[in-house]
Amino acid sequence: MSKFRTTEISNPEFESNNLRFITVKTSNLKGRGDICVFVPPIKNLQDTPIVTLLHGVYGSAWIWTHKAGVHFTALKLMEEGLIKPMILAMPSDGLWGDGSAYLPHNEKNFENWIVEDVVNAVIENIDCASEKSDLFIAGLSMGGYGALRLGAKYPKKYKAISGHSSITNINQMKFFVEENEANYNQEKSINEDVFQLMLQHKNNLPSIRFDCGADDLLIDFNRTLHQKLTSENIPHIYEEFKGKHEWSYWQEHIKDTLLFFNKTIT
Repeated sequence: MSKFRTTEISNPEFESNNLRFITVKTSNLKGRGDICVFVPPIKNLQDTPIVTLLHGVYGSAWIWTHKAGVHFTALKLMEEGLIKPMILAMPSDGLWGDGSAYLPHNEKNFENWIVEDVVNAVIENIDCASEKSDLFIAGLSMGGYGALRLGAKYPKKYKAISGHSSITNINQMKFFVEENEANYNQEKSINEDVFQLMLQHKNNLPSIRFDCGADDLLIDFNRTLHQKLTSENIPHIYEEFKGKHEWSYWQEHIKDTLLFFNKTIT
């Protein structure tokens, strides 16, 4: 039985580039949510790993594919034998304001939308996915914050997590959005700091990596996160590359995330 009141999925006759589109109605959003899904064009796949890719501010479910071509990158890596087949699930953030930050607020639960609904929608609608599929989560900017925070908060759910040019605390949303920070702080029990969550779950964390461009406006925050994790002996990989807070950087370095995840696929 479906976990959703309504589900719409694209007709294969009109799909292209191995992309499928799913819309489900969920109580977490008090309405509908969209997911763009890359399904590897490989026969007889079973229990295929699911990688949830979170976008940044201003974007939606289409943006990882149509501004970074991530589906082409993933397929090329598969064809070259560098990564095993994996599904890419690319949801909207819930389309609140300039960005929901993937937190519960304003009577909607953008967190549960990601950790529950997106995975369930893929398992229900994509034949090669199942309850046995390994789960991974990654993102850029606000999406990097979502991936690192949710991966740390739900350490038993995800096998590995990765962030690109990540916000590391909700107070950094002010650099990008017009909405007041108070909107994101309505759930007092929610821990909005990536490091504090990783420290809290220090002994149970999934594999962690994150990177940032040397000329990114968030570089100091990422360096600080790296330094704090190192001081607490929390295993992680941190890398810096040339680049700014821009799509050309994320298009290039999403490969690092996919290769990293591939190492932990059973």
